Parts: sequence; structure tokens; C-alpha cells
Amino acid sequence: MKHLYHAALLGTLLFCASNPLAEPVRLDSGLVEGETAADTALRVFRGIPYAAPPVGEARWRPPAPVAPWEGVRGATTFSGACHQGGGLAQMMGEDLPELTEDCLYLNVWTRAAAGDGLPVMVWIHGGGLTLGWGHQRGYDGTHLANQGVVFVSINYRLGALGFLAHPLLNGETGTSGNYGILDQIAALKWVQRNIAAFGGDPGNVTIFGESAGGTSVHALLASPLTKGLFHRAIAQSPWVTATNYARLHEASTVPSATNQGAQWVQANFGKVEDVAALRAIAASDLLAAQESGYSVGVTIDGTFMPRHANDVFGRGEQLDVPVIAGTNTDEGTIFLGAMPYNTPEAFQTWIKEDFGEHADAVLELYPVTDASSLIAAKNQLITDAWFAQGTRNLLTGMAKVPSKAWHYHFSRRSPDMPMLGAFHGMEIGYALGNPGEDAKPEDVILSEAMTRYWVQFAKTGDPNAEGLPEWPAFEPASDRHLELGDEIRVGTGYRKDAVDTLNAIWKARMSP
Repeated sequence: MKHLYHAALLGTLLFCASNPLAEPVRLDSGLVEGETAADTALRVFRGIPYAAPPVGEARWRPPAPVAPWEGVRGATTFSGACHQGGGLAQMMGEDLPELTEDCLYLNVWTRAAAGDGLPVMVWIHGGGLTLGWGHQRGYDGTHLANQGVVFVSINYRLGALGFLAHPLLNGETGTSGNYGILDQIAALKWVQRNIAAFGGDPGNVTIFGESAGGTSVHALLASPLTKGLFHRAIAQSPWVTATNYARLHEASTVPSATNQGAQWVQANFGKVEDVAALRAIAASDLLAAQESGYSVGVTIDGTFMPRHANDVFGRGEQLDVPVIAGTNTDEGTIFLGAMPYNTPEAFQTWIKEDFGEHADAVLELYPVTDASSLIAAKNQLITDAWFAQGTRNLLTGMAKVPSKAWHYHFSRRSPDMPMLGAFHGMEIGYALGNPGEDAKPEDVILSEAMTRYWVQFAKTGDPNAEGLPEWPAFEPASDRHLELGDEIRVGTGYRKDAVDTLNAIWKARMSP
């Protein structure tokens, strides 16, 4: 099985031969015509616009409504992808789609008819908020649609075009940044207005995503602007760190988003006199500058994100909806290059410099004595600090609201690349029902179980279903989770001690 980052080769498109849909579907903006998969009732609609093209004067503005069209619009071809580098496509062994600023499109897989009222699952792709697109091969929605949901995948603006905060942009509306997440909100509003025409229930929408898609789920749960737009949420390996949330103006331990954006523009394009000149910079030049270094993240802007999402969860002020959240055993293996400390001594020196008075506690958690322990320590530190810490804090926050939450730990090691373990993104193919053409029987069994848990959760708000091992709800006292691996079994206290230590350090460092 060819597991690669973001599960790119974990599935193939299953609707090769197709026929035009007999009857177009009416949206609030016009009629669309998709395709019906050969010999099935599965209907696929590709490249439906959910917002106006964010180009020209619309660049770095919240998404605007789609202009209505006359006649029937074809929905048989995927759209281009939002501007990004080609590294992800190369890693995935997949052709990079056309790159364009006109990229706010979504895709729908459904076996339902208008009025059927099936649960809706909206997939938000990962890629560090700088890479990815909604129709990557591993994100094919066929299997989940065949399990009785309406599956939607979306594009959203990425990198500088999606997340730049800048004084000139602040001058227009008082805030900036978060355009890519505002796109996600626009897509969810489109679902509310239109998904019934595809047989979906706008009153039963589940958002789910992995990595930066999990970050998006984390942020959407914490925002006051999303109430009523979704009713359940699944955060797979949400990427939540001390640096990928930044305040719009006030700096704490992280420079303000506005200052970061202003410094990046100044360093790459010199003094930009006005907002028109900023918008006139060619997208290709923005992308080239971004490739040489750009800090992307969620802006704590006072509107979409009033406070850091960790603070929102800590107060129990997030949306009161059921949640599944979890991480993989070896999230860090594909990111080892992000810690260029290639000897135990170099690693220990960095820890002492970066963590100061807390260094001994960190080195106790991640001891290094030789090359093997160095790799293990770097892997575990990345796994804990980038993914497990944010996940556990989200789950602990869920204990403060009536809705239940469920914690999972994905531990299935890659059969093809065992040195990477259960790496970041590996669970996607299992959860979406795309384990790959050469999947081993045990991988098919695990994938079938995960898709049943995910779909049951979308249907009822509880992942437990007849015939599956029981998955206990998360409670801080019992601290139970479900391990999804060679066996499916209940465990307790996954990475609790490490996260408690990291939380204490974070709190001390954030204090005045």
C-alpha cells in the first residue's frame, strides 16, 4: 500500500466511465449538471462555485456571493487549485492541478435524491494552510457516499493569499487575515442553502479535516461566527502550536500577525504605498516570495477569532456540538527535517536555549543519548507539541459543555514504509474508505471499521454502532480513548503526562 503524506495515494477515482446526469440540480445561483458513475446511482458534481472569484479588488477580502448564471452549468470537471508550491503534488506522485486565484469551488458525491435528508460530511483538506486541494486522489468521496452520507470537499485560499494580515488591509475594515477560513465559512453557508437539492440534510452537517484541516476544525469550533453551520466535528491530527495562532496587533511570545505580514511584504516587495499597489502584486511573485519563507496561521482578530482557540476551549465557550479528535503515533516522522539538530549534543543545546529554565523537564520527556534515541525524541516531541497537545486540550475543553467527545489514537504502522510508523496523514485513507488497491486484508478491515465509526457519528452524533468495539466517550477522570491499529481496543491516558508538562511550560512562558 502506497501511503504518502496526506494520504494522496490511498485511493483512486472510482468513477472513470460516466454518463451525464439526467436532470440538472437547481442551486440558489443556477442549474448544475454532474455525472452518474457507471452502473451505480452515485452522482458526482465537480467544480461548483460557492463564492465569487477572489481576484483583483476581491483579493484579500471576505468571500463574496457567486454571480447567478443562465442555463445549465456543467459540473463534470474539477476546478483548479488555489495558488501553492508543487512540493505536495511531487510528494504524492500526483500531477499538480492548474493553479489559480479563481479557486473557490467545491465537489459533491451523493446517492441521494432531493428531500432524502441524508447526513452531510464536509471535508477540509490539510497542507499547512499553504498546500492542498479538495479533490486530491486520497479524498475521493465515493466510499462515504455509498455508506449513506452526502460528501462535500472544498478548496480555500492558501498561504499569503489566504492568510496575510497587513496594516494596509487593516485600514479598510479594521482587520485582516483568515481569508482562507472565511472561505470555509462561505462553503458551509452554501451547504446550508443548497445541500438539500443533493439529498442532504442542512440540519445535520459534520465538518472534518486533517492537519491544517484539523486546525480549521479547531478554529471553526472556537469561532462565534459558525453557530448553526455545522452540528458535529471531527479533528484528525489538528495542527495547533504556539506559533500558528497570532494576535492581529498585540504581540505576546509570538509577533503580531500584522507585524509579521508587514515585515514579509517589506522584505520581498519593498515599501508598498497603498492597498491598490499591494493587490497589484502578481500572484506568481507572491508565491515565489512565500516559497522562501512565510509564516502562516490563524489570526486572533477579534471577530472570527476573539481569543486564542485554546483559551476558548479552556473556558468551555466553543460550540456545543459532538466532537471526535485524535492523533497518530508517529506524527513527527515526516517532519524530522524541521528540527535540524543531527547530534544528541545539538538537540540538547537547542532545548536548553529554547526552553531555558524548563529545559530539564523537556529533556526528561525526550531523552537523547545516541542517533536512534535522537530520531525517537524528535518524532515524539513533534507528535506531542504540534498535535497531541492541541488535541488533548480540545477534548478537555469539551468536558465543559454538554455535548460528548471521543478520543482516538491511530497506531497502524505503514506496511510499506515501516520506518515512518503510523505517520502524519496515514489515517486519512482508512477514515475515507480509500485504503488503496493493494491494501492488505487487515487494512481493509480497519478501514471498514473507521468509516463505520465516522459515518455513524455523522448520522447520530455518537460513533458507536452495532458490531463494532465499544468506543467510550472521553472524560478527563477516566481519560479513555479508542486505539485504531492492528487491534481496535480501549486505552487510557494517551500522552497525558507529556501534554500536562508541555501545558505547564506553555502557561509559564505565556505569563507576563
